Amino acid sequence: MTALQIADIGFFMKKFLLTDSFDRFLLLEGAVTTFNTFRMDGALQKSYYTQEEQEQLAERSLSLWGEVRPFCLELIKGKKTPLSFRFTLQLSAPNTAKLLAQAGIPIPPEQVRGLLMNLKYDGHTLLCTTGTSLAVFTMDKKLDHAWDDMVQRYFRQQGIPFETA
Repeated sequence: MTALQIADIGFFMKKFLLTDSFDRFLLLEGAVTTFNTFRMDGALQKSYYTQEEQEQLAERSLSLWGEVRPFCLELIKGKKTPLSFRFTLQLSAPNTAKLLAQAGIPIPPEQVRGLLMNLKYDGHTLLCTTGTSLAVFTMDKKLDHAWDDMVQRYFRQQGIPFETA
C-alpha cells in the first residue's frame, strides 16, 4: 500500500471528471459531500438492463468509472468545491491478469479480489492510497509492489503530479 498526495488537485480533477483517463477503472463505491452526501455503490443492477445489454456486460458486476463519471461531474461542478469526496476504483479483471503476467507473479487472476485505488478529498488535500485484496493469504508482497508501481507510472503517464505521503 502506498499513499500519494496529489500536488495539483485542479489538474487531477480535470483528468478525473472531464477526460476518459480513468474510464476503464471499475467503481467499487463512492461518496460526494456537497449540500448533502451522495453515496454510490458501483454494483450493477442487471435487472435494469435488457437481455441484450446484459449479454454485453458479460461477467462484469461493477460499473465502469466512465459510466458514472457524468453523474459525479454534475454533483461536483459549480462555483463551490465539495466539502469532501471519496471514490474506490478497481482495476478490471483483464487488466489485473495482464499486470500479473507482466510482473511474473504466479497468483491465478481469480484469486485477486481487487487492485484498488482509493481517492479521498477532505476539502484541502487529495490523497490516493493503493490497496490489494486477495482470496488467499500470502506473505509475498510482489503484487502489492507491482500495483503501487503501476499506479505511480500511470499518474506520471497522465501528467498528474504527486508526492509520496
